[in-house]
Amino acid sequence: MVTVDFIFDFGSPNAYYSYKVLPEILQRTGAEMVIHPVLLGGIFKITGNQPPMLAFGGVKGKLEYEMLESKRFVEKHKLNDFRFNTHFPVNTVSIMRGLLAAQELGCDTQYTDVVLSAMWEQSLKMDDPEVMAGALKDGGIDAAAIMALIQTDAIKEKLKANTQAAADRGVFGIPTFFVGEEMFFGKDRLGLVEEEILKQQRL
Repeated sequence: MVTVDFIFDFGSPNAYYSYKVLPEILQRTGAEMVIHPVLLGGIFKITGNQPPMLAFGGVKGKLEYEMLESKRFVEKHKLNDFRFNTHFPVNTVSIMRGLLAAQELGCDTQYTDVVLSAMWEQSLKMDDPEVMAGALKDGGIDAAAIMALIQTDAIKEKLKANTQAAADRGVFGIPTFFVGEEMFFGKDRLGLVEEEILKQQRL
């Protein structure tokens, strides 16, 4: 089976878009998705990259066009629940550690759905521990278990290691996808991701 490695951080709205659209591709192709939690801020630090607001803030019309493209993507894929988080940028260290904890507890799919909804549909301030715990409880997740695990050295070191490994693999931003050794960056490359899955299936 062909696997799509999804290098992922909740802090990117494009990660939300991609997560919502990828299941269609997986269903059509029979490929499997594996999410690799990383810290986008760490990726930026390692690679010297910057958030678009900083990198392109001085380029006339660039950010406006990016917003237009996002609007088109949302409309095309009927992502009608999306709402830009009013607290953006949100520090995602705790919720990314939480995803690693959820992977250990076997509730990572549920956790991902709950946190993405909190971030990009409900516009919650998910770097506030009380807000985070409340969102998890409301989503039927054992918030106490998650909140305890994210304080452990093992989870903290795992997130650091994942982030470094992603940068070593060539990742410079989110969302990034690997189909085998082929890397694709950005939600607008999902069509190419699907083509590569089909190509590798024919090998």
